[in-house]
Amino acid sequence: MITISDSANEKIKEMLAAEESPELFLRIGVKEGGCSGFSYGMGFDDELADTDKEMAFSGLKVVVDNDSIKYLNGLIIDYKESAIGGGFTIENPNASATCGCGSSFRTASDAGKPAAAGEC
Repeated sequence: MITISDSANEKIKEMLAAEESPELFLRIGVKEGGCSGFSYGMGFDDELADTDKEMAFSGLKVVVDNDSIKYLNGLIIDYKESAIGGGFTIENPNASATCGCGSSFRTASDAGKPAAAGEC
């Protein structure tokens, strides 16, 4: 369902280790908003809901809420270093349109709720 590259996995584990809280895991989700209709959410969490789906990637615990799963099937998360720093990239085959900032999208069947002009 979701692919996390080795470099992204290593970076996320490094960030989790810096938090020094072993109960934390990576939560990935989607919410309405952003300039295209939906925005990605990715952060650390320590609370599970009954409807969450748990996954494991080379020792990394990842949780996705039930409402977001349909938008994230086939998602690829990568981490790339560059001369001016590094960052996570997201490739979503479900996205029919994205915005310039790369953190907002819509699908062919669902437009979400785009934010006001100029908000990404």
